[in-house]
Amino acid sequence: MSNFPFLSVLTVAPLVGALVVAFLPRHRPELAKQVAFAWSLLVLVLSVVMWVSFNAGGDRFQFRESYSWIPNWGVSFTFAADGIALVMLMLIAVLVPLVILASWHDAESSKRSVPVYFALLLVLECTMIGVFAAADVFLFYVFFEVMLVPMYFLIGSYGGHQRQYAAVKFFLYSLVGGLFMLAAVIGLWVVGGKTFDWQALSQVDISTGTERWLFLGFFLAFAIKAPFFPFHTWLPDAGGAAPAGAAALLVGVLDKVGTFGILRYCLPLFPEASKWFAPWALALGVIGIVYAALLAVGQNDLKRLVSYTSIAHFGFIGVGIFAFTTQAGTGAVLYMLNHGLATGLLFLVVGMLISRRGSALISDFGGAGKLVPVLAGVLFFAGLASLALPGTAPFISEFLVLIGTFTVNKPVAIIATLGIILAAAYVLWMVQRTTQGTLNPALTEVDGMRKDLNLREKFVVAPLIALIVLLGFFPKPVTDVINPAVQATMDDIGRTDPAPSVGGTVQEAAK
Repeated sequence: MSNFPFLSVLTVAPLVGALVVAFLPRHRPELAKQVAFAWSLLVLVLSVVMWVSFNAGGDRFQFRESYSWIPNWGVSFTFAADGIALVMLMLIAVLVPLVILASWHDAESSKRSVPVYFALLLVLECTMIGVFAAADVFLFYVFFEVMLVPMYFLIGSYGGHQRQYAAVKFFLYSLVGGLFMLAAVIGLWVVGGKTFDWQALSQVDISTGTERWLFLGFFLAFAIKAPFFPFHTWLPDAGGAAPAGAAALLVGVLDKVGTFGILRYCLPLFPEASKWFAPWALALGVIGIVYAALLAVGQNDLKRLVSYTSIAHFGFIGVGIFAFTTQAGTGAVLYMLNHGLATGLLFLVVGMLISRRGSALISDFGGAGKLVPVLAGVLFFAGLASLALPGTAPFISEFLVLIGTFTVNKPVAIIATLGIILAAAYVLWMVQRTTQGTLNPALTEVDGMRKDLNLREKFVVAPLIALIVLLGFFPKPVTDVINPAVQATMDDIGRTDPAPSVGGTVQEAAK
């Protein structure tokens, strides 16, 4: 199976599914939903087969494919996946079917075309897979930009209050970042011998000044996409206005393109510039952790609160990347996966609450657990996972980031630890104000608040809960895939761990 063109098939399959769904009759919305869900399950099955076929002890990049595209420019459809990309591809394959199930009635409530909504979700899946699978810098840039289009329409056409403002802001921020990267991509092509192939470019010797400017072009695009402080202001608006399912993909996957891009492009292609800019990146990371957590505490809108928690979490990922240790790096990549699972679950559950109440304001709830106890329990679990409670998957990744950073930069690790305390404050405050305490009499007058999780919604939350618990106690299958790619990235920038890993290897520390 290692010779099967997994990556090209996985990239094209959702696009074909989107075309099928988009042309289904508008008066048959149930058929569109069923076809979209079935197609996403096909992608999930192929991704599982690819995961099983991946050899963690083999070549760094596997499933490599290359097809000529624009030979005069040295552009090709080149795909390849290392352990970092493979983990993100699996995250996409798991989340999309669950988001489709969770969004079963979202398009109908917006009174717009149901087939188009689910077709947009599949187009988004196509672009997300492509951006993580690309091994050609120009191809990566194309997917990086095209990915904005389906999300723009999901927010602007199917979102809630101020959806058009949020969609335009999201698009403009990402587009400006993309322009910085385009300039850097062209510059890299000039100094790199007129090729866009990642492997060829990783061997190019670039002068110090040029390398720093090219790094900055890529980093700005990725910092906006992630988002890192102070480029974060688009996310609360976009996350607050987007439908819950689209918001789960926005913070669960799309934002990871930024941190993935830093690991795949900034560090290996510009190693000296990465080390030169590292103190600034670490500073942005710790500021983002504390600043976003403080803003989350003060939010009254559930989706905006969850969006701010994501900004704080991305601060941890940034710290893990620029600590330049294998433990912190593995923790950062694992955090990308675990954050996608935990925050994806949190966004979906918050969406279920909002759809029942008809409001996203925390002040409109109060004691909801008395009416919907199962939903309240899932919200509580998702909140605990988001604050990295021991026994949940995010704890492992946060622990690795902090311990890996502490070995090389104690002040940064100590300040970042404050984020754990603040996370407990905003998560527990949210849960207490929405589901605990005295029952808000207004809730008893809302028919939706008398309906607990139905069977479809249980099928949405159950796999995410299972994965969060499983990876919280046994992350080794994932760390075994991640660690060789992280070690290779550390070798690219010439960094080694300053001391033996605590408890032996990274995998042993993660157990």
